[in-house]
Amino acid sequence: MSQTTQPKLDLVVIGNGMAGLRTLEEVLEAAPERYNVTVFGAEPHVSYNRIMLSPVLAGDKAFEEIETHGRDWYEDHGITLYTGEAVVDIDRRRRMVISDTGREIGYDRLLLATGSTPFILPVPGHTLDGVISFRDIGDVHRMVEASEKGGKAVVIGGGLLGLEAAYGLHKRGMDVTIVHLMDTLMERQLDSTAADLLQYSLTQRGLSFRMGAKTAAILGDEAGRVTGLRFDDADDSEIDADIVVMAVGIRPNVELAKTAGLHCEKGIVVNDTMQTYDPRIYAVGECVEHRHSVYGLVAPLWDQARVCANHLAYRGHTQYEGSVTATQLKVTGIDVYSAGDFSDAEGSETLTFSDVRRGVYKRIVLRDNRIVGVVLYGDTRDGGWYFKLMRAGADVSAFRDLLLFGQAYLPDAEPVDAEAA
Repeated sequence: MSQTTQPKLDLVVIGNGMAGLRTLEEVLEAAPERYNVTVFGAEPHVSYNRIMLSPVLAGDKAFEEIETHGRDWYEDHGITLYTGEAVVDIDRRRRMVISDTGREIGYDRLLLATGSTPFILPVPGHTLDGVISFRDIGDVHRMVEASEKGGKAVVIGGGLLGLEAAYGLHKRGMDVTIVHLMDTLMERQLDSTAADLLQYSLTQRGLSFRMGAKTAAILGDEAGRVTGLRFDDADDSEIDADIVVMAVGIRPNVELAKTAGLHCEKGIVVNDTMQTYDPRIYAVGECVEHRHSVYGLVAPLWDQARVCANHLAYRGHTQYEGSVTATQLKVTGIDVYSAGDFSDAEGSETLTFSDVRRGVYKRIVLRDNRIVGVVLYGDTRDGGWYFKLMRAGADVSAFRDLLLFGQAYLPDAEPVDAEAA
C-alpha cells in the first residue's frame, strides 16, 4: 500500500537572530520534512549569539567564536538564506513578503522574529558622528575602532547593557564615565545595597560615574563629530567625550507588523501559542508582547521558541504562560544575580546576609514561606537553586533558617524535583 506524503508548506522567517533561529532549530528537529524554509536577515552576517557581544567588545572573544551557524548549516538543511536583505512589507492577502530588493516570497506560515531596536535619547546632538548604540556586531565594530584612538567614552545608561559596554571600552584602554539618570545602578535588578557594592567595585576597577544625572545635549564640533555631553543641572555642567554610547533601553521592533495591520501594543501581541491576530503569522522574541509583558532576556525567548515550534510542527498543543526571569552580570568580573520581585511589598519578609569586607551580600524575599525574589552579590553559586525553588513555588519553611547559607547546608536530598521546576 503506497503511503501518501503531505506536500511541503512554505515557512518564511523574518529575522536571523537568536529567537527565530532557535524556533527553526526545534521545527527542523521535530518535523524536518514539513516546510520549505526561507530566512531573511537584515544584517549582512550569518547568525550569532547576541548575548556574547560583550566579550567581543572586551577583546575576550573573536566574532567567529560567537557565530551560531555558518552558511553551510543553512545549505545542509535546505534553507534559503538572504542576509543583508530586510523585509519591508507583508501582503497578507496574497500571503507574500516583499524585501528591500523587491524580492517576493510566498508563505503558508510566517514567523516574525524582528527583535528590538535600541532607544536613542532624542536630545540635541543625538545624530552626531560618534554616538553609538550597543545592539549588534556593527555597533561593536564601531566601538572597537573608536577605542583604538584611546580617549574618553561616555556611556549613557547604568543598566546591564551599559555596564557591559563601559567595561569593554575600559578594557580597550578608554577612559570611561557612566552617566545614569537614577541614583543606583541596575535599579530594576538590584536593591540599593547590592547596587552600591557594584558601583564601588567598578570604581575600584577604574570606571567613573555621574549618578542622578540627566543628559541635556550631546556636543559636537564643526565636522559633526562628538566632543562631549552637557547635563541638565543647575550649572549646565559638561564632560568631554570622544564617543557616546547609548544604552538606555530597547523597544520591540514592531514597524513591519504594524504596517501589515497586525495588532501591536508595546510589542506584537501574541496568544499562548505565539500566534498573532492572523493565525498564519507567528512571532517570537523581543518583538513580542504576551499577556502585557515583553522580555529582553534569553530564557523567555527559548520558552517561546519551544512552544512556537511545537505548534508549527503539529507536535501537540503546548502553551506559553509567561516567564519568571533571572539576571546575571556576565562581563565585569563581578558576580551579581537577581530574580523575581525583591521589593518590600506588604506581606513579604526579607532574609539578609551581608559581609561587606568579603564583598558578599545576599537577600531573599519570602511571601507565605515561598521565595518571591533573590539578590546575590559576590557569591552567586546558589542562584540557580534559589531560582528553581522560586519557580516551583516550593514551601521552604522546613529549611528556612538555613536558606541564606545555600544548598550545601542541606545534606538531605534536593527539596525540589527538577522536573517540577
